[in-house]
Amino acid sequence: MKIAKFFMVSVLLVAPHVVFAQTIKQWTLKECIDYAFKNNITIQTGIISVASSKEDIKEANARLFPSLSFSTTHQAGYQPFKDKDDSYQDKGSYSGDYGLNASWTVWDGNKNRNNIKLQELSSRQTKLSLDENINSIQEQIAKLYVQILYVNEAVGVNAQILEISKQNEARGKEMYDVGSLSKADLAQLVAQVATDEYNLVNIKGELEDYKLQMKNLLRLNYDYDFDIALPSSTDEQALGAIPSTKEVLDNAFALRPEIQNAMLGIESSNLDIQIAKAGYKPTVSLSGGIGTNTMTGTGLNWTNQMKNNFSGSLGVTLSIPILDNRSTKTAINKAKMNLLQSELEIADAKSNLALTIQGFWINATTNQQRFKSAQISVRSAEESYELLSEQFRLGLKNIVELTNAKTVLLNAQQSRLESKYMTILYMQLLNFYKGEEMNLI
Repeated sequence: MKIAKFFMVSVLLVAPHVVFAQTIKQWTLKECIDYAFKNNITIQTGIISVASSKEDIKEANARLFPSLSFSTTHQAGYQPFKDKDDSYQDKGSYSGDYGLNASWTVWDGNKNRNNIKLQELSSRQTKLSLDENINSIQEQIAKLYVQILYVNEAVGVNAQILEISKQNEARGKEMYDVGSLSKADLAQLVAQVATDEYNLVNIKGELEDYKLQMKNLLRLNYDYDFDIALPSSTDEQALGAIPSTKEVLDNAFALRPEIQNAMLGIESSNLDIQIAKAGYKPTVSLSGGIGTNTMTGTGLNWTNQMKNNFSGSLGVTLSIPILDNRSTKTAINKAKMNLLQSELEIADAKSNLALTIQGFWINATTNQQRFKSAQISVRSAEESYELLSEQFRLGLKNIVELTNAKTVLLNAQQSRLESKYMTILYMQLLNFYKGEEMNLI
């Protein structure tokens, strides 16, 4: 077909410019995702939150051990007094106290140990929340990447349509010069060229806008010359096998962080109940301390006073709760309610995940069928336009029929592109939810 041949010639004509453009880095989908892992602010914030949760675990573990503190108090005093001659004299004094104190909660109804487990679960949930954000950003990158692929190819289609319109305009001028085309018909051909040029400028603007969105997502500078690597064969990828919803769901329920996070919520709620019940149990704690003090005016030096005034103490405290104004019972009931809420959340998470995957599968399957049909439509529209264009050159068809045929061809090509890249996107998402990495090669 002449249209296909023309398109190949256009590619060859711009080949030198393509070679020159190859000096710009061509980002693959995997490179975009890997770069986002290191530079995206949301991900970096999540990493800090994970590190902070680990510090909470260390603090909870440290509560199992005694606490130790040192304190010292120094005081200066002044008091005038009368001597034998009834005259006032100045007298200053100085004292110092020194103490080393320790306390240790020996038993608190296992509350501290359950708090450690709770902090460990919380840390795991924080990590899973980070994984959720990472997955969300990967999906955003994939959607933008495929959108850039789609618009990039649409630019080529619109450029091809514009060149065809220019050829028709040139042919129309020849026909007008020999009197076989009216001035009004020629004006329509000229207007069509202007319209196609406008459409091409618009689609190029869309392409730059999507690239800008990608640079913002990756945290690249606004003036960075960003471009993507074109996959080897998008048609073959769009015609690939679509995984079944059961296969994807089985893997997603086992691997997706939102499901694991919801399940950990149930474990956390159970621990909250155990911690609340500790309010009914006695607490045993040990305390001890050593201290000494010094004071001026005693006639003894500092060293002797430190030694002579030395004292120590050791005590055991048993605390048995009797009435706590219902605070423990309220805490237990609220913890049980949180458990019910966690069970509802995991059911909701599984339902939402199933709906999402089912939607991906429907979109992938529907668009794949549309793509297969669109390929046939494009071939048919190309053949029809080629025949009608030749008839127009011979004066057998008018400008309206030519314009309509070109519109049909453009719509068929756009439908083919849209269905192809929608299929690729949803197939990528299905495989991603199944546990595979997203990559377009």
